[in-house]
Amino acid sequence: MKLAYQYKLRPNKQQIEVLEKWLDLLRRQYNYRLGERFNWYEQNRNSINYCPLICHLPQLKDQPDYYTQKKDLINTKKLFLEYKTIHSQVLQDVIKRVKLTFDRWLKGDSKKRRSGKPRFKGVGRYHSFTYPQIKQDCINGNKIKLPKIGFVKFIQHRPIPDGFKIKTATVIRKADGYYVILSLEDKSVPSPDIRIIPNLDNTIGIDMGLKAFLIDSQGQEIEIPQYYRQAQKQLRVKQKAVSRKIKGSNRRKKAINKLAKRHQKVANTRKDFHYKTAKGLLEKNDVIAHEKLNIKALAKTKLAKSINDAGWGQFLTILASKAEKAGLLTVAVKPHGTSQECSCCGHTVKKTLSDRWHSCPHCGFEADRDLNAAINIKNRAVGHSVLKAHRVSEAIAGVGEKPTPVFFESA
Repeated sequence: MKLAYQYKLRPNKQQIEVLEKWLDLLRRQYNYRLGERFNWYEQNRNSINYCPLICHLPQLKDQPDYYTQKKDLINTKKLFLEYKTIHSQVLQDVIKRVKLTFDRWLKGDSKKRRSGKPRFKGVGRYHSFTYPQIKQDCINGNKIKLPKIGFVKFIQHRPIPDGFKIKTATVIRKADGYYVILSLEDKSVPSPDIRIIPNLDNTIGIDMGLKAFLIDSQGQEIEIPQYYRQAQKQLRVKQKAVSRKIKGSNRRKKAINKLAKRHQKVANTRKDFHYKTAKGLLEKNDVIAHEKLNIKALAKTKLAKSINDAGWGQFLTILASKAEKAGLLTVAVKPHGTSQECSCCGHTVKKTLSDRWHSCPHCGFEADRDLNAAINIKNRAVGHSVLKAHRVSEAIAGVGEKPTPVFFESA
């Protein structure tokens, strides 16, 4: 089993200077190695439309890869002595990051999903570095030993579980200071074997919304907090303070830091709400069914601010992660028609976005629009087809007779 624990660091002034210097040097190294790959890519590609039939092809240069760039770090340390102060494995991890982001752009990941063209990191845009290996006895009381930096104070708000080994340590800079993220692993604890079969008794369906954060198939609603909208006035004031300051001045840097802290507070409160909501759902149910939403596309509509403020993507990720660790299950179903279909008889009842009440003219079933959708999501997760059952009842009742409504219990 693998876990990740995050702790707040309390470095002194000298250690802060070292951390800032490391991040700036690593940023330059990242940009340089990324530039090497871009130069190879531009010099060794040519569109077929601009290539004549008879032409001299120059000798192609070797593609810089992870091993050649890592080997070249020796020359970097000879030319720039300040890189000798950085741990060697931390420098190698920068090369690994360049490789991953460049390959993701050209080749894509395991699911053939490609990302956009990598960008160079500007000043202050490189926020973390990683120790791929760290000693198990690096924690001594309220201090953690970071190689080539020394013992740094940190707030250990929870102890490391017994049996877990520290695999990696990542130091990250945020608006309110520095944090360390420890990657833990215990091979003796197997990952939970999830063999739960969804049924009407152990499954609950949830419909994400903007009127309420979610409503389940039992009719219980969770209000949407709208943390960003509540903080908009304060953010607007702090943003104006930034725009009034001269670019490059210390006062502008302080104003930017205050604005970043306020944004971070909004993000932290939203994440805390997501964790508590996910925990409450998993304590009562074994299987959580939800829609497989295309959140990126929805975030480009007129509802972008409200959707981003709700944080559906982060919540569903947290829900799936906590369910997997607890040996429970989350099921994503197709969202098409969940709001339009009647959860009682399966007929399509067309509605606009402003229609918040479901009233079926065929079977007479009435309910809140989101509750009707949550029941449909649950029925799809357990494999029930209301429309199929309705057609069977029509065949049994005969032509011209009104079919008996088919109801499924909502747990």
